[in-house]
Amino acid sequence: MRYVQEITDFIFVRHAPRPVDIAFLPGSPYAETALQGARMYREGYAPLLLPSGRFSVTLGRFPGPQSRAAEYPGPYESEWAFYRDVLMRGGVPEHAILREDQATYTYENAIYSRRVTDALGIEVRSAMICCKEQHARRALMYYETLYPDAEFIVCPVSAQGITRDNWTKTEAGIDAVLDELARCGGQFHAILKEKLL
Repeated sequence: MRYVQEITDFIFVRHAPRPVDIAFLPGSPYAETALQGARMYREGYAPLLLPSGRFSVTLGRFPGPQSRAAEYPGPYESEWAFYRDVLMRGGVPEHAILREDQATYTYENAIYSRRVTDALGIEVRSAMICCKEQHARRALMYYETLYPDAEFIVCPVSAQGITRDNWTKTEAGIDAVLDELARCGGQFHAILKEKLL
């Protein structure tokens, strides 16, 4: 089924790491994303990291780590606080970690991150997004919308065991990826009308 491959190619964006001005980490309760950010910092790809997030708007609170909970017991008040702890334990110095702890969904991650970089006078010409694999396209679409002059790469990680190679093999994988596909259409109505019309 050709369309399955086309969905896979659309959703699962991945680039080889290369040096950028900053790495964005849209929040989630999965440590893997922050661990990827820490690795990108240690390997010299990103001198600044901007984790972003308060908690999921649907939950209204941060539920605690949903992976590696024994390593990161918390408690954490926000996704940002969780990511900060993971990053610092992963070898990132505090001065390299910027703060955005108000966003409650992905578009807000991008909006509020832009406010942070603008307030700090950071010109973002190139950027990396570290996120869950199945979240790559939507995160990229939002951050590109807020940073239209920046060149982006996406360096995602498998945080829930869902990858481009296995998403069609479980109900959870199919649901996660097709939900992302639906959001990529459903959440961009107002944005595209504002930008294009």
